[in-house]
Amino acid sequence: MANSTNSFRTPLGRARGLGSAKHGAHHWLAYRVGAAGLAVLTILFIALVLSLIGASHEDVVLTFQKPYPVIVTILFLGFTFHHAAYGMQEVFEDYIHGKLAKLAAIALTKGLALVLFLLSAFAVLKIAFGA
Repeated sequence: MANSTNSFRTPLGRARGLGSAKHGAHHWLAYRVGAAGLAVLTILFIALVLSLIGASHEDVVLTFQKPYPVIVTILFLGFTFHHAAYGMQEVFEDYIHGKLAKLAAIALTKGLALVLFLLSAFAVLKIAFGA
């Protein structure tokens, strides 16, 4: 019985026929689509913020009581935190070699991103509904 370390096959020969992991293209495409959405939302959010420069507190609150600024802001926050967590996951997958440590780092990062998004969205909605 031949041991894999004593095999005459090359690493490429051993890998042939195993197929792909079937998720690399999905991750790549999802990251790019999310980044494109974030780019559009960033432009809209910057335009919103620029329109509020010099406005009084009351004017800002009145602006955020309309649906468009609230929707743009919450979508911007959601895409931003998702994109950041996804980017950190890529870094962790590349540089953390222990399976458990990698899983823990990814889970903590995604959890933190979710908590920060929920707190941010809550703050925006609190302004929007005047509470």
